[in-house]
Amino acid sequence: MSEAKRAEGGTILLAAGGTGGHLFPAFALAEALGRRGYRVDLATDHRIADYGRDFPAAEIHTVTSGTITGKSPVALAKTGLKLSKGVAEAGSLIGRLKPRAVVGFGGYPSFPPVMAARLRGVPSALHEQNAVLGRANRMLAKRVTALATSFETVKFADMLPAERVVFTGNPVRSVVVEAAAQPYDPPKAGGPFRLLVFGGSQGARVFSELLPQAVAHLDPADRGRLQVVQQCRPEDLEGVQQRFAELGVEAECAPFFKDLPGRIANSHLVIARSGASTVSELTVIGRPSILVPLPHALDNDQLQNATTLNAAGGCWWAAQKDFDAERAARDLHQLMAAPEQLVPVAHAAKAQGRADADERLADLVETIMR
Repeated sequence: MSEAKRAEGGTILLAAGGTGGHLFPAFALAEALGRRGYRVDLATDHRIADYGRDFPAAEIHTVTSGTITGKSPVALAKTGLKLSKGVAEAGSLIGRLKPRAVVGFGGYPSFPPVMAARLRGVPSALHEQNAVLGRANRMLAKRVTALATSFETVKFADMLPAERVVFTGNPVRSVVVEAAAQPYDPPKAGGPFRLLVFGGSQGARVFSELLPQAVAHLDPADRGRLQVVQQCRPEDLEGVQQRFAELGVEAECAPFFKDLPGRIANSHLVIARSGASTVSELTVIGRPSILVPLPHALDNDQLQNATTLNAAGGCWWAAQKDFDAERAARDLHQLMAAPEQLVPVAHAAKAQGRADADERLADLVETIMR
């Protein structure tokens, strides 16, 4: 689609913190809006270089932002100054772009553009990826036209009138929707058991220590069935591969998998953190999982995500302090011995997925513009 054709509907400015959890749903919305003939620009922070490769935006703008890192007056003042500077920069950007709407995806880098939209009278919306409203979104919620949610029930969303809160689901990229076309193929008794393990930098460290120990607790027959795909930090890679080889387990380990949605689709079981993007991709694709929430998170968002999906029957979950090698080995053995337990969990996960969340969110954006 040419740039002139893309701009027929006008410009929409997306604002997202520079992490995958915020950028992936923004990416999916950008794809949907592009199909509808809009020009999409993105406002974010410096981390875009790590997570935003190939983002479908006409232009990417870096806006000053600040994160609250402490409660001391000095720390709060520094953050306030950075955010004020960012609001001024975003105001100038909005004045130049004249967007028809601004959509924020959370994280403090989304604060300046959304606040500037409010000050300039531009329609705005927030999207919350988690089952609990994040701090930046809580600060902005009463200042936007609408709030879109990924879960039907979101903690703190009741600060807004019900008519301004719209359940859309969490938009996923087109590659995830393509992977979701592959139906779940449960493991056969005595046959290969495909295990996928990932979890971001901290999850990768914990799982790199835990999984080889857990596999060592399995009996040889179970180990012979395992086919492991595991994300590892570069510094852990050689040690994890060597340990799996010593145990006689077929394993593919890497710091990053570009084709992760396809790997999810090909798995019998996933062990992962419970970040918003992970949960969304697991539910859209429909795969059973054991989720281990990141402990000590600021808003316990990963715990809320895991317990919400568990309540719907779509996963198992365990606190990190309880998920030791013996527990992991016991869970794996039980599921390998009785693979029929995996099927209803896969189906329940899929029932929670919203493959059309990008279009539902795009509908909301068009509604607030009108």
